[in-house]
Amino acid sequence: MENIEQRKRDRKFRFVSGDVRNFNLVKRLVKNVEAVFNEAAVVSVPRSLENPLLANEVNVGGTLNLLKASLDSGGKRFVQASSASVYGNTDILPVDETLAPNPVSPYAAAELAAENYAKVFHRAYGLETVCLRYFNVYGPRQTFSVYSGAITIFLNKLLQSQRPTIFGDGNQTRDFVYVEDVVEANILALNTEKAVGETCNIATGTPHTINDLIQKIQEKLGKQKLKPIYKSPRQGDVRDSYASIEKAKRTLGYKPKFSLEKGITKLVKCYQKEPTRRAL
Repeated sequence: MENIEQRKRDRKFRFVSGDVRNFNLVKRLVKNVEAVFNEAAVVSVPRSLENPLLANEVNVGGTLNLLKASLDSGGKRFVQASSASVYGNTDILPVDETLAPNPVSPYAAAELAAENYAKVFHRAYGLETVCLRYFNVYGPRQTFSVYSGAITIFLNKLLQSQRPTIFGDGNQTRDFVYVEDVVEANILALNTEKAVGETCNIATGTPHTINDLIQKIQEKLGKQKLKPIYKSPRQGDVRDSYASIEKAKRTLGYKPKFSLEKGITKLVKCYQKEPTRRAL
């Protein structure tokens, strides 16, 4: 909740505490709304494995509620946040949007189902939907918990002078995208006609191993002595994942501004400037 304190005094900002599974509430909230960004989800693979029913209720049922409510209220544009997890494990890298999805977790399956509902609402009802497949998003104010993104977990551990834990050998690859680039992609999806009915990867197009990621964070913090602890890979985790962003460039005009180096540098500065923002 502290992340929105700065906006509460803005007359254009309205915050409602609710649940996307509540259709009546959602319908009231989107009345006379021109566009909806659906960022609501159970976002963790481990949590979805623990509770697949919850992942389905929120990620699929919640999306369907928002789509139907948007359609009923005469909404124009609907931007659906999806996930790179829909691709699953593949030998074809980088992954592009022509690759057949192969989800390996309830989270990934739910994200794919939500995408398909968005596409159907465009084809069947004419609602202008755009699906954005986020890769590994990171940035300031991201919640620190066992379900957080890797960078937030590693950074908080190292700031507490604790050794970070890597599941696997650390040579698995990911495509880490800074939150400001994700926001820019959403704005482009809202305003670009060519994006309607399309699905685009939102990433940097550059792979990094987890070992390389840890090393970069350690160097920024001066914590090179805190060597990682290696554990067995977790169920549902994909071995290698990085994106082709050529379609996002063509369709949205998307151009990521943050390399991993630049993003981590800015993130560390944010933590050092506002240490109380860190959820410990």
